[in-house]
Amino acid sequence: MAITRYEPWGLLTQLQKELDRAYEGSGEGSIATAEWAPTVDIKEEKDKFVLHADIPGVKPEDIDVSMENGVLTIKGEKNTEAKTEKENYKRIERTYGSFYRRFSLPDSANAEAISAKSRHGVLEITIPKQEAVQPKKIAVAEEE
Repeated sequence: MAITRYEPWGLLTQLQKELDRAYEGSGEGSIATAEWAPTVDIKEEKDKFVLHADIPGVKPEDIDVSMENGVLTIKGEKNTEAKTEKENYKRIERTYGSFYRRFSLPDSANAEAISAKSRHGVLEITIPKQEAVQPKKIAVAEEE
């Protein structure tokens, strides 16, 4: 009888990958295929949305923030520190590798004015709101 390692979240992870593949094509770039996902807070203010993402140890040049079709994407890479076999680690809990998050933004988000900055391991993305488009009344003329 073969001994296999018990992985309580194995089936859930497999299900997540299948759902990602079904809804996003190949599944490439989904949270399930990223090695880790930064924690995020999003707040709405009167004139903007502000997103804070915890990404300690990630250099600003290793972060890619983009906006396409109303979806804000944050992705990047946190490189591992060089480790040697001679080092006697008892526990390794810090996460390394690629990360990827996507957020659907409301129509009020002004994609042309989004800004991002990183400070002390926290990425801050500011998404200004644009004025709501007012419906235009179109007069209907009577044809003679």
